[in-house]
Amino acid sequence: MKKIILAVVSMLMMFSCNSTQERSSDPEGFIYSVHGKMDISELGIALTHEHVMSQFGAEPAYVSDYDKELLFRQVIPYLKEVKALGINTIFDCTTVYFGRNVSLLKEMADSSGIELITNTGYYAGAKDRYVPESAYESTSEEIAEIWIDEFENGIDHTGIKPGFIKLAYDDGDPSEIDSKLFIAGIHAHLATGLTLAVHTGDNPQAIEKQLQLLEEFGVSTSAWVWVHACNTKSDSLLLAVAKTGAWISLDKFKAPQVEDYISNIKLLKQEGFLDQILLSHDGNSFPRGGDIRGYQSVITHLVPALEESGFSTEEMNQILVVNPQNAFRVRVRKKS
Repeated sequence: MKKIILAVVSMLMMFSCNSTQERSSDPEGFIYSVHGKMDISELGIALTHEHVMSQFGAEPAYVSDYDKELLFRQVIPYLKEVKALGINTIFDCTTVYFGRNVSLLKEMADSSGIELITNTGYYAGAKDRYVPESAYESTSEEIAEIWIDEFENGIDHTGIKPGFIKLAYDDGDPSEIDSKLFIAGIHAHLATGLTLAVHTGDNPQAIEKQLQLLEEFGVSTSAWVWVHACNTKSDSLLLAVAKTGAWISLDKFKAPQVEDYISNIKLLKQEGFLDQILLSHDGNSFPRGGDIRGYQSVITHLVPALEESGFSTEEMNQILVVNPQNAFRVRVRKKS
């Protein structure tokens, strides 16, 4: 099995190097990693929804304090393992107030050789536990200015810039703060070109509200990632959202779910939406100092299964290399 995995990934990486420039809609595009501005074609194989570390579940803190020795001892060797599998880039979805620490991310990127991309935005899931009090008192425009400043001037005087905007909706009907933060995200997108990656899951009401607000502000759905789209059991909802042009993030993959993921990917491919799929695990290599929740199985289990199911190297390259480029390339996307 290991030989099969290595052969498939080696072929995928070779294809990426030879054809990424041809397949990308704008090979001159860019994004910011913790190392600074990078050409979008340098992303390579990218996992677009993981957590390098977080303090989710703990009390909110603007910048989380970690046991650095323990953190590095656990995470850096794991990142090296991930890198050895051919994964070049990790989008770290840990937001401010529940674990974002960009200085530590850069040190880990330096030590592991993997590209790490951090975010701006507030996480309004978990019953709004990680939304700062100031957000309730501020306008959407005032909140957006904070996120725009992080993009223009770097986060907390580090010079490290975010590569995307991370937001979230709780279950059920959207709350006032959920929508206020999404509108702030729209303002920030229009000022920066950063993509909106929004924890939504199986919540049709939240999907409807986000699509409504994107329409209202004249922003293309291609600026929006439906995070945890894999949670829905409705094929019709999956296809209806894909038809809007949004990004479909199948991002909670675990090895036992191979058949379910293959089924969803085949469905989206059959309907012409292969170029809107993003794959990831929602893993965490340091969940409050606990055991690693891995983010290797897309490569070790799903990629070989895709090949066995008849997907070509070109199609896998589209999903794992080209789609992240096109989803997260920094550009303002207005509705045409």
